[in-house]
Amino acid sequence: MENQLLVSSSPHVRDADTIEKIMWCVVVALAPAAAMSIYFFGFGVLKVYVISIAAAEATELLCLRWRGKPLSRAADGSAFITGMLLAMVLPPSAPYYCSLVGAVFAVAVVKHAFGGLGCNIWNPALAARVFLQFAYPLRMSLSQWSVPRMLWGKAAEVATMASPLAKEGAAAPLSHLDLLFGNGVPGCIGETCKVALLLGGLYLIARRVVDWRIPLFYIGTVFVLTWLLPAGHDAPAWAADPFYHVLSGGLIIGAFFMATDMVTTPVTRRGRIVFAMGCGLLVALIRRYGGYPEGVAYSIIFMNTFTPLIDRWVCPRVYGSRTPRPARRQA
Repeated sequence: MENQLLVSSSPHVRDADTIEKIMWCVVVALAPAAAMSIYFFGFGVLKVYVISIAAAEATELLCLRWRGKPLSRAADGSAFITGMLLAMVLPPSAPYYCSLVGAVFAVAVVKHAFGGLGCNIWNPALAARVFLQFAYPLRMSLSQWSVPRMLWGKAAEVATMASPLAKEGAAAPLSHLDLLFGNGVPGCIGETCKVALLLGGLYLIARRVVDWRIPLFYIGTVFVLTWLLPAGHDAPAWAADPFYHVLSGGLIIGAFFMATDMVTTPVTRRGRIVFAMGCGLLVALIRRYGGYPEGVAYSIIFMNTFTPLIDRWVCPRVYGSRTPRPARRQA
């Protein structure tokens, strides 16, 4: 009888997946987009990847040692993903110190200052991207970025815009096909080839690493609002095209790889829908009426802040309980 009764602490229901398996699964999902970014922007972007990942891992080791935690935790893949994602949301011409400072800030401040993995409030890579935007505005918001290599057609000499969403300086809107494959599309290192990002995102959904509701409602909200919200009289022609908004900028990489972070998103299904729709609302408003062409990073960081409130407001019904009925008025 003693051998049949095993007493242990929760959780009592366990899964075969571990933190290491999940993290390295995300790395595999990001690999196609990373490979395409090297093709488009050249081997020079490898420097951004190497510095960002190496700085993130080194900072992880230092923080674990300072906090008295096992150094083996640095091999769980979380710091590797942080450095990789940070590199993918930086411009191709980002100087080495942007990658270095951003990775240190992401791991030391955003992650370990709040207690380490599982305790951070914001997505570390995106929080570092926002920090760099304010710390080095000229380096992070260059008006002229190098044009990526073309898959077909003829490339222009210099890009007149840092993003296809730039309201000024765009000679002509890019085609939907160019945006989908990243053909001659300027932007951050890992956000241009949407096909590679979609394949990686669908792989994560198939592996049940991420919840499909977040990317669906995030992208769907941006699509609907950019279609319905009126544009100004001086807005470019693509401003009223919802497909152009979905395929431009960092929406795809943000929806599949950053807004789906398990730590910084709500735990309930309804809460994740509210979270995703809030992100989509903010992106649509920033792109439509804001002075900044993009809004994905700000939308996710802003909604990360409200995740505890969403979890509090959108609570599941306790199993076995009934919803209380409103009391009847006495005549």
